[in-house]
Amino acid sequence: MITLYGIKTCETCRKATRALEEAGREVTVVDLRKDPPTTAFLEALIAAAPDKALNRSSATWRKLPDEEKARAETDLAGLLRDNPTLIKRPVIMDEDGGLYVGWNAETKFALGP
Repeated sequence: MITLYGIKTCETCRKATRALEEAGREVTVVDLRKDPPTTAFLEALIAAAPDKALNRSSATWRKLPDEEKARAETDLAGLLRDNPTLIKRPVIMDEDGGLYVGWNAETKFALGP
């Protein structure tokens, strides 16, 4: 069982889901807009991938006021909880507790599709 955290309208999340399912993996998709991330999830994400957790190239990031952007240095978990579209997508947790951020060659190799 794989849990994919993303956004329903994100094309990269859809590609990842499709590839994992085609590879025979069972995927549960969690839409971060409908089901906001928990503190435990955000802490695990930041601990596993502190440099990848925040998507600084997103439209949401570009629209944030500078004082909100400054929270990335002091309260990253709070910033991501308040703005889940800032989370780099997809975030994938495998059945062994592995956590992968983004749909890239490293993630594909680790998960096998």
